[in-house]
Amino acid sequence: MRLHWARSMRSAEPSGGEPSPPSFAAAFAPGLTDPCRAPPPNVVGPCGKQAGKRYDVYRNNVTVSLIDALAAIFPATQRLTGVTFFRAMARFHIRATPPRSPLLFEYGRDFPAFVADYEHARNLPYLADVARLERAWLDAYHAADAPPLSGPALSDVPAAALEGIRFVAHPAARVVCSRFPAVTLFAMNRSDEPVGPVEFTPEDALVTRPDAEVVVRSLPPGGAVFLTALLEGRTLAEAVDEAFRSSAAFDLPSNIAGMVDAGVFAAIRSGDH
Repeated sequence: MRLHWARSMRSAEPSGGEPSPPSFAAAFAPGLTDPCRAPPPNVVGPCGKQAGKRYDVYRNNVTVSLIDALAAIFPATQRLTGVTFFRAMARFHIRATPPRSPLLFEYGRDFPAFVADYEHARNLPYLADVARLERAWLDAYHAADAPPLSGPALSDVPAAALEGIRFVAHPAARVVCSRFPAVTLFAMNRSDEPVGPVEFTPEDALVTRPDAEVVVRSLPPGGAVFLTALLEGRTLAEAVDEAFRSSAAFDLPSNIAGMVDAGVFAAIRSGDH
């Protein structure tokens, strides 16, 4: 389909300091995700006729492409709602939040927050957390490569210095906290395999990609608080204190071993450096 911008809109920069006419994109793009907006009046067909119907077809194709992109990013979310419900919800999201990047994998960062506020999904209170976990999975997949911190590197730190060390986060590491079994629902609905019963208990997730594959793990009691504090740059001693305050069941040795095994960090910083 060919759409042409009328010659009058391609005029040169006006003299006398008057503002420039709007660019093609500035006038053409807003209506692509807003079906209530009339087609730009200066979009014409090959013979100079108004091309409103062609523009409507084009914007429908744009919307369908964005819905398909969201379905690819959030497959578990779609499976939990059903395809029809998901695509209707995605359409409303697209109208409220048009893309800001030409890269489709960047689209949908605001989708989990939209799901949390979406009136028709209120009977699925866990849905937004599953969507957050799926977004974290994709961000981890596209994160920069970095060698993970090794166990020996941590063992080499003198005992007297351990409390004050800080860690450099691996680019792919993310923590997603949930009052619901988000990790279980995520894992069960990322494929077409039959799903089983789910125990509705809180699950916090750790998302990492130490090698080529993204890995999603459930965190033990206090683990999310511990890792979040370290990811935010707090010292090991500060993170341990916060973890014990959040859960008396926090197990420091197993959490240390788990974070090294998962590749949460890339390096160690001593003290305030």
